[in-house]
Amino acid sequence: MGRRRVQVSGKTILITGGTDGIGLRLARQLRDKGAAVIVTGRTPARIAAAEAEGFAVIAAELTGPAGIDAVVAGLGPRTIDVLINNAGMGAAHDYRLAPPEPEDDERTLWLNLHAPIRLIAALMPVLRARPEAMIVNVTSGLAIAPNAGSPVYCATKAALRSYTQALRAQLKGTRIHVLEALPPVVETQMTSHRDGSKLAPEECARQIIAAMERGANEANVGMVKVLQAVHSLSPALARAIMLRF
Repeated sequence: MGRRRVQVSGKTILITGGTDGIGLRLARQLRDKGAAVIVTGRTPARIAAAEAEGFAVIAAELTGPAGIDAVVAGLGPRTIDVLINNAGMGAAHDYRLAPPEPEDDERTLWLNLHAPIRLIAALMPVLRARPEAMIVNVTSGLAIAPNAGSPVYCATKAALRSYTQALRAQLKGTRIHVLEALPPVVETQMTSHRDGSKLAPEECARQIIAAMERGANEANVGMVKVLQAVHSLSPALARAIMLRF
């Protein structure tokens, strides 16, 4: 059960990984709704492109602790009302194909799990001071049931889902609302090697923002609604279906 409707107009919103993919579409749509948007990015060309669109950009590599410090320093005295932990990556970790690269696994663990937790801790005093605030953690439908081909990615998203649910319980009754967004496979650079149906990033962003505005606890995006329904009837069936991929 969600809260009362939330107005994004006039809010200052920080989006990690906001120079590409879902994050960039969130930034554009939130700005169109009247929000002031700050994004983080790590690729110089994408940073320059986002700045050319008029976004405030903080350069930060969030696959290690230095990235957290860079975000905090980049914000400086600015306050934010909403933190969207969107940045994420996947690493090849499939013993049927080749041994995994430990360095890639570590980067994935840091970016997908440690960075959101560390950023929330670093920015909690700022969010607590706002009259109305929100934390949005972008996980994945694979947080509900994993596939066989990307176990580290699935593990990080499942862990972030668990963390988000516990954080929501901790912050119940405060002015900080916690939303989990669970996208399906979305057409982004990260999924460019994959075949099959993919949701447009613009539509993914639209559904996440709609969930933000209605004060929902979860945004089950696209086909994740079906996966969630199957899981609610039979977690074992949902796992069996997803592990085939």
